[in-house]
Amino acid sequence: MGSLRAAIVQVTPFQQNCTILFDDQEKRGVLVDPGGDVDQILDTIRRLGVTIEAIWLTHGHLDHAGGAMEAREALGVEILGPHEADAPLLGNIERQAQNYGIGGTMRNCTPDRFLSEGEKVSFCGHEFEIFHCPGHAPGHVVFYNATARFAHVGDVLFRGSVGRTDLPGGDHEALIRSIKEKLLPLGDDITFICGHGPASQFGVERQTNPFLTGKGF
Repeated sequence: MGSLRAAIVQVTPFQQNCTILFDDQEKRGVLVDPGGDVDQILDTIRRLGVTIEAIWLTHGHLDHAGGAMEAREALGVEILGPHEADAPLLGNIERQAQNYGIGGTMRNCTPDRFLSEGEKVSFCGHEFEIFHCPGHAPGHVVFYNATARFAHVGDVLFRGSVGRTDLPGGDHEALIRSIKEKLLPLGDDITFICGHGPASQFGVERQTNPFLTGKGF
């Protein structure tokens, strides 16, 4: 087993961080949140020389799951996640896309398996624990690798901000509880990739993120 690596492909008009997580020695990995622009994602996978073993979804919003079915067909792999509470969102992606004026390529998504709190998923010996973190979306999950001190948090937490909660199923109080009770206790040294924007660390956000410190919001 080699080291865990990540490559980001920004997709959709929402500039979503579709992420390729892979082992740098075995060149096998997973695709997290293929929201769209699947040709661009596939080109990056080929350039990296990585074999994708599964698609992981953090939640059911269109910019994270709109390209999942197309990617599954192209790669011949299963879609895992998110939590089953996001099934209504996954079944409404095409309507979401029409409402945003970007219909035509995004498709409703039916995962091969939903994920629950405490489950584990892995590739090449890299094991990730599942945390169910509602608030931005009812079925949002976070993927946490304790060995690498790394998490993929989707749209739960950002550098200097948190996920929006004004969309259907959003709950700001639940979101802050998810962050403070499930993510921050993992340790200040945890580096995370989020669904939009640059990476950060839990400790940095705990100390400076105004949504967590209560300063200004």
